[in-house]
Amino acid sequence: MKKILFFAFLMVASVTLFAQETLEKDKHYAKLPAIDIQTLDGQIFNTSNIQNDGKPIIISLWATWCKPCIAELTAIADEYEDWVEETGVKLYAISIDDAKTSARVAPFVNGRGWEYTVLLDVNSDFKRAMNVNDVPYLCILNGNGEIVWQHTSYAPGGEEEVFEIIKKMVGK
Repeated sequence: MKKILFFAFLMVASVTLFAQETLEKDKHYAKLPAIDIQTLDGQIFNTSNIQNDGKPIIISLWATWCKPCIAELTAIADEYEDWVEETGVKLYAISIDDAKTSARVAPFVNGRGWEYTVLLDVNSDFKRAMNVNDVPYLCILNGNGEIVWQHTSYAPGGEEEVFEIIKKMVGK
C-alpha cells in the first residue's frame, strides 16, 4: 500500500511540475497600447515608440499635483544613474496633468533635475488605455516591450522592490 501511495504522490508531483513549467513557458504578457501623447515641446509621440534596445523599461504615470507620485519619482531619481549603469533600464515618466496644469510639467521636472524621458498624456488617453484608475502607477516592461509587473500607490522603499525586479530581469 505504501508503494502505491508513493507512486501516486510521485505522479501527482510530476504532473504539477510539468504544468508549472508549461505555464511559465506559455506566459503571455500584455503589450503597451499604441496611443498618441506629447513630448514636453508639444510634438506627437506614439507610445509604440517606447523602447530601450531590449533592456528593461519603467513607465510611471504621475501628476504634478500627486504627492506620492513626486515622492516615488524623487526616490528613484536618487538612484537612477546607478540603475542605468548597472542594468541599462530606462524610465518614461508620463504626466497625466490636464491642459490647465500641463504647462507646469517642464519647469517642475527641470527644477528637480529628473533625468527621465518625460511625456504628456494631457487627455488621459494612455491612462485609460492602460486601465489605470489611480496614480502613481508604475509598470515594468521586459526587453520585448511586454508589461511584466505593475502597481499603484507608493510607500517609501518601494523603489527598492522595483530595482530588485529589474536586476532579476537582466540576470544580476
